[in-house]
Amino acid sequence: MRVGALYTYPVKGCRRVEHEQATVEPWGLAGDRRWMVIDPDGKEVTQREVARLALLRVRTVDGGLELSFPETAPLLVAQPEPDPAVLSTLWGQPLPATAAGPAADALLSKELDRDVRLVWMDDPATRRPVPEPELNKPTDRVSYADGYPLLVANTASLDRLNDWIFEGGSLEGPLPMARFRPNLVVEGAEAFAEDGWIGRRLRVGEVVFRAPSACGRCIVTTTDQETGDRGHEPLRTLARHRNVNQKLLFGVNLVPENVGIIRVGDPVELS
Repeated sequence: MRVGALYTYPVKGCRRVEHEQATVEPWGLAGDRRWMVIDPDGKEVTQREVARLALLRVRTVDGGLELSFPETAPLLVAQPEPDPAVLSTLWGQPLPATAAGPAADALLSKELDRDVRLVWMDDPATRRPVPEPELNKPTDRVSYADGYPLLVANTASLDRLNDWIFEGGSLEGPLPMARFRPNLVVEGAEAFAEDGWIGRRLRVGEVVFRAPSACGRCIVTTTDQETGDRGHEPLRTLARHRNVNQKLLFGVNLVPENVGIIRVGDPVELS
C-alpha cells in the first residue's frame, strides 16, 4: 500500500488543496481546518447548510490565506494576532476563536448569501479534545475537523462503491474521491480493507497513526465539489451496502501518535 494523494481544507468546508507532502501535527495536517465560517450566533456554517461553500478556493500564502470564489478576485486575509474573543461553537461545543476581520466577513457573506464571519483557531493544542473519549486519549486534540485529526480513504473502496452505484441504476456515478474529503488517500489495498484497520496502527512514512473508528458519512458527500450541486449519491448506495448501526461508512478516522512529514508515494504499513 502507498499514499496516492494528500489533501487539506484550510477553511472548514472549502475546496480541497492538494499536496505532494504535508507536515503531520498532533491535531492533523499542518494548516488543515484551522479556519471556520460561523453565523451571527457563533454556530459553525458548513457544506451541510450551505453547499456553495464547496466553491470557496483557498490558497495558503505567507502570513495568511487568499480566498476566492469563481469570478471573484482573490482576497488576502492576514493571519490575525491571537485574540480569542469570539465565542464560536462546533457541534454545540464552545470554542473561543479569533476574528479574521471585516473584509473576509464581507466576501463570505456576499458569496454565501447570509450573514457570516470567518474565525481562526489560534492554539489547537489547547482548544478542542478529540470527541469519543472512550476511543481516544485525554491529550488527543483536533482542529475544526468534524471529529478526528485525519481521514483516510481507499481508492479500491471507491471503485467498489462506484460499481454498486452503476449496478443500482443510478446515473450520478462514477463519483470522484473529492466527494469524501479525505486527508490521505491509500492505493494498493483491497476494497474495504480499511475495515480491518480499525483498532490498529498505520505507519505512513515516518508517522504512526491510530485508527480508532470508521467514518459515518453525511449529506456533504452528495455535494458536487466542483459545482456545489446536490444529488442522492453516494448516501443512497451506502445505505444499501455500508449501513452499520445506522451509520453509512466510508473511510477511517486517524489520530497521529507522533509528528513528521508524509509524502505521496510513502508506504503505508499496518502494525
